[in-house]
Amino acid sequence: MSFLALFVSLPAKASTGRMRVWRSLKAIGCATLRDGVYLLPDAEAHATALADVAAQAVQVGGSAEVYRLSGSDSAQEAALCALFDRSGEYATLAEEVRALERELATLDGPTAMRRLQPLARRFEQLARLDFFPGEAQRQTRALIDALRAGIGRRLSPDEPTACQAPIPRLDPAAHQGRVWATRARPWVDRLASAWLIRRFIDPAAQIVWLARPADCQPGWLGFDFDGATFSHVGARVTFETLLASFDLDSSAALVRMGELVHCLDVGGLPVPEAAGIEALLGGLRDCEADDDALLARACEVFDWLLKHYEDNTA
Repeated sequence: MSFLALFVSLPAKASTGRMRVWRSLKAIGCATLRDGVYLLPDAEAHATALADVAAQAVQVGGSAEVYRLSGSDSAQEAALCALFDRSGEYATLAEEVRALERELATLDGPTAMRRLQPLARRFEQLARLDFFPGEAQRQTRALIDALRAGIGRRLSPDEPTACQAPIPRLDPAAHQGRVWATRARPWVDRLASAWLIRRFIDPAAQIVWLARPADCQPGWLGFDFDGATFSHVGARVTFETLLASFDLDSSAALVRMGELVHCLDVGGLPVPEAAGIEALLGGLRDCEADDDALLARACEVFDWLLKHYEDNTA
């Protein structure tokens, strides 16, 4: 494989410029081959990023050039790849996750989740710059996912567990004017699923909020709890299950919304706008004690999001 190498030289007196260049190199995940020589895997985006750093160096009176290089044999290539090893950073982060796990007994659910969020964001930032991911990334992700699931169970004891089953394709025409039931005080997956039901599946749907999943009556269509008609299946959250069930997953915009809901509900691959949407929905939930009113206002948010994704998702 090949690498891009930035050879940079900066004037000794340009301390501010040197710091700016160093921060830029760190931000894009460069490895240091030796003093003044920095590497990234050969890719178009990396070439653009290094060109930007080179321009910064020239602006402060230095010089910079980008070359393409590769190892002379497999051992040398392995040595170059090893320069990008981030296992130490994962180990530090993993220990902080374990430390939070040890504190769980002394923390309430919302506090524990707030403590976890910056750790999860650090992991995603680290993973984006981990060009040769391995076991350290997998183990750290597993620790964070397990801790998030544990906290989630404390916050929502009735949160559904994923089952492994085929998802049959259903006809929306056979699901009109129905009662759809889910757990009260809905959060992202339930709110988004209720919006999807009324927007694309059953416009006349009556949404019932259950104090307990066991309160779901025969003939009602339950969603997002264990034993419900529609819930988590495999790697899909309920919103994604509904997309697949009613052949809505051909819409790139709705699939993108599913990725957002998945990220906010169970974690996983990051979505850039997730933090803002989470804050907005969290504020709505705190302000609206009535679940019908909460859903009505959340539906406006999802309508705006759909429009945004339709305009910007290829």
